[in-house]
Amino acid sequence: MKIQRTVSCGQVTQEHVDKKIQLSGWVNKRRDHGGLIFIDLRDRTGLMQLVFNPDIAAEAHKAAHALRSEYVISVCGIVYPRPTETVNEKLPTGKLELYVTELEILNRAKMLPFSLEDAENVDEELRLKYRYLDLRRKRMYSNMALRSDVIFLMRYFLQQHGFHEIETPTLTKDTPEGAREFLVPSRLHHGFFYALPQSPQLYKQLLMAGGIERYFQVARCFRDEDLRADRQPEFTQLDLELSFVTAQDIQDLMEALLVYIMKAVKGIEIPRPFTRIVYEQAFEVYGSDKPDLRFELKIQDLSTLFKDTSLKFLQTVLQQDGRIGALHVAGKTFTRSELDSWVIRAQNLGAKGLLWVRFDEDGKPESPVAKFLPDDFLFRVANVIPSCTKNDTLFIIAGPYKEAWTSLGRLRLELGEALNLIPHDVYNFSWIVDFPLFEYDADAKCWNATHHPFTSPTEEWENQEPGEMHAKAYDVILNGVELGGGSIRIHDQAVQKKMFELLGLSTEETQEKFGFLLEAQELGFPPHGGIALGLDRLIMLLTNSNSIRDVIAFPKTQRGFDLMMSAPASVDAAKLREYGLVVKKK
Repeated sequence: MKIQRTVSCGQVTQEHVDKKIQLSGWVNKRRDHGGLIFIDLRDRTGLMQLVFNPDIAAEAHKAAHALRSEYVISVCGIVYPRPTETVNEKLPTGKLELYVTELEILNRAKMLPFSLEDAENVDEELRLKYRYLDLRRKRMYSNMALRSDVIFLMRYFLQQHGFHEIETPTLTKDTPEGAREFLVPSRLHHGFFYALPQSPQLYKQLLMAGGIERYFQVARCFRDEDLRADRQPEFTQLDLELSFVTAQDIQDLMEALLVYIMKAVKGIEIPRPFTRIVYEQAFEVYGSDKPDLRFELKIQDLSTLFKDTSLKFLQTVLQQDGRIGALHVAGKTFTRSELDSWVIRAQNLGAKGLLWVRFDEDGKPESPVAKFLPDDFLFRVANVIPSCTKNDTLFIIAGPYKEAWTSLGRLRLELGEALNLIPHDVYNFSWIVDFPLFEYDADAKCWNATHHPFTSPTEEWENQEPGEMHAKAYDVILNGVELGGGSIRIHDQAVQKKMFELLGLSTEETQEKFGFLLEAQELGFPPHGGIALGLDRLIMLLTNSNSIRDVIAFPKTQRGFDLMMSAPASVDAAKLREYGLVVKKK
């Protein structure tokens, strides 16, 4: 029998009844009923039931005794309707079965290190070590297929909107753009290194200098950073750059693209325009620059309520220009043990402490500090939070503004999940705009670019201090996850030099690192802007996955290891000498 599949398992239909077909795939399940042997054969399209009957094909039936899970086989046979009592309505092929006349075992499989049916309960590192097995699962295949579909849709949409897909180099120059880069030693030039790009940022700006005007790329990016659920050492982003545009133009284009994708893959109509929130308001209300807008539970500023308090620790916070914020939870009665557990959870989220106040049926405050609170405390709170009433609870965090509000933002998400406030069948897109241009690093005593040093400042920047400047920058958010960010770029050399100066780069460093960019800005550099969309994060949200590792074919662990390939790995001394390198043991 030749290995010549005539139809896929999941695509066998009534049209094939009484016809001879050939299938190939993996043994998903084997059932021996004495005389008859039943096999569920699986390929990427689905399952097809095979029947081995000794009265029809004795040799094939005899060979079928050897079949085990995950054997790779090819079979020929005739398609028949299943008996009515054995029909499986859950399968598209559940009304049919194949009576096998020929069987060929293409590859045998020893006992698997884990059961594919129970893989969700298996340690993730074991699944990553045998990733090729994990990918055989229906959920993982569906994730990869959706990823492919979304990339195709992106390419189609952008081609229709006049974009050209252009690849940029993977081996590039080490430049201080923000994230830590991976370095690649040069064998031909000892002591010199390439860097893997953390993004195609500089190249895409230079494409604008080259007159391309509308560029995109499904780009591989590399960042040597600490890992988490939505971050990997290497990841994929949809990268865009356009000339002669405003921030609004780019945002409108991205909205149209995301609405198009959501309609195509989810059948959902996403309303436009997306909600727009300035950075300061987002942080003030949600304690985050990527707020989840699917539920309310906004942060309330209670600083004025405690100005005259006898609670010394709160007085100290206010005297040091700190703030006191609260989350107001209505309609939920917490037990004392539950409230104490939330104190611990808040501390695990980075808060130095959490103060709770629960109002009883008479409106009297109950709290570890209740004796320091006035009897009319609920009345005073209601002046700030009109909806606060009897049986409600306040979760209060005090401290320096950014620190306290960040903790409140994290606690807000935890409460939202624990109290089932977040609808998980909703996709809520938003824009965060008007970011600060710089962030101050108190440890290094210097300013850092909030996005990157090529972000254009707003018009009034020349009359402001660095901490007052704002950027023509914007992030697109989906359900509390930053999908991507972009900005209008600097195209004027004088402005670019000033940005480098504010970041503490000397004239020599600027010329060494970015001389090529500064020169390009003197040779007819058009106004331009762009955005990068995190493809892995988008697919993670579309598939309701817990991590981007579930939507990347071969990801690294949270410690940056490739367990399947055992990478990173040591390199022998002879090869290192070719690169002029020596590894020194600690």
